[in-house]
Amino acid sequence: MTAASSTPTPTIEVSPATLAWLSVVALTWAALFVIVHTMGNGIGTMDLGLGEFVGMWALMMTAMMLPAVAPVASLYARTIPAGQPRRWLLFVAGYLLVWASVGVPVYGVLRILDRVGSDTTVRVLAVIVLAAAGVYQLTPLKAVCLRHCRSPLGQLLRYGNVTGRFKELRVAAHHAAFCLGCCWMLMAIFLAFGVMNVWAMVGLAAVVVGEKMLRHGVVLGQAAGVVLLALAIGVAVSPRTASAILPGAPAHMATSMTGM
Repeated sequence: MTAASSTPTPTIEVSPATLAWLSVVALTWAALFVIVHTMGNGIGTMDLGLGEFVGMWALMMTAMMLPAVAPVASLYARTIPAGQPRRWLLFVAGYLLVWASVGVPVYGVLRILDRVGSDTTVRVLAVIVLAAAGVYQLTPLKAVCLRHCRSPLGQLLRYGNVTGRFKELRVAAHHAAFCLGCCWMLMAIFLAFGVMNVWAMVGLAAVVVGEKMLRHGVVLGQAAGVVLLALAIGVAVSPRTASAILPGAPAHMATSMTGM
């Protein structure tokens, strides 16, 4: 037997929890792609009822936010060894519940857009939202919230002596509040781009996960802010750009937007 043949082949071990997490992420993204393919994208609520919309929004938030929060939930669960799987699941459930609840006010805004929506309205809204999201990415408040999301252990350990049946849900809500402060303006982009815009979902998910988990995530978040500001300018001055990325925004509306 040669030395080369006696060398053991390296293996990669994947824990059942990691496999389950990856499976849920993959399934939710697959479900979203099927829904988008079936319904397409459009302005406002797309005739969805509140329950239907919140359910779809919850699915979106699971696909987009679970990759970023699952490692945090695992870190929190390891702070107290007892009952790790249960604590992990409750933390994730509480976190996603907060994000799912955001779908209610979003639905209210989109209902208003249903009544007053037009190509001009959507384009103006897109410029405002993109510019606001871009500026927010560069603000001190964003930096504070992102700092917590990137290094949450100190905050999570504050709950080490807290007891009660709903302890994990309280910890999850606390972390989700910082996450909302970090990402709420990014999610507002769906108001103008359409909630079924799959490219917006993929792009925003990449920014959210990257700025929270990558070594240079802070720089990535700031770069995303600059890109959003550039998109706002592009939508404002170019009918072709608007028609390419906004639902129901054809190039002929340029005449109605000359005053922008």
